[in-house]
Amino acid sequence: MTTAAPPSSFLHLVVGYDGSPPASRALDAAVRLLQGRTGRIEVVYVAHLSSVIMLSPDAIAEMESDFDDIEQELRAQAAEQLSGSGVAWGLLRRQGVIAEELIAAATGLQEAGGAGAVVAIVVGSSSHATHRVVGSVAVSLARHSPVPVIIVP
Repeated sequence: MTTAAPPSSFLHLVVGYDGSPPASRALDAAVRLLQGRTGRIEVVYVAHLSSVIMLSPDAIAEMESDFDDIEQELRAQAAEQLSGSGVAWGLLRRQGVIAEELIAAATGLQEAGGAGAVVAIVVGSSSHATHRVVGSVAVSLARHSPVPVIIVP
């Protein structure tokens, strides 16, 4: 007697990416997680305006222009890192609080993907000593994300 294997789920991996070494490790881990699976990596860059900048319309306009430049640099960096991997990927830019925006991107993919989609967030662990005291994006995600979170050392 033989039984058919259940169809594999489509795996969406939302990778928080800012070009830093922890983000690069997270992107490499996402590629490894997709090996032998059907899925896609959404590289997500979250542009964050500080509360001081929010007080000045001129500063906001200047930062928006800077965010465009940063997005292009990160797109090129991710493309280089992913070249030859064979994985499907895209880059999304969001604006706001980093953990909240990664969760919003993941839940949006989950809702759009239907019952057969599996979504997880992949981030690198912070190496900043201050994050051990005040918290980090990874800690915030672990506490609040409704989808699985993978924290890459």
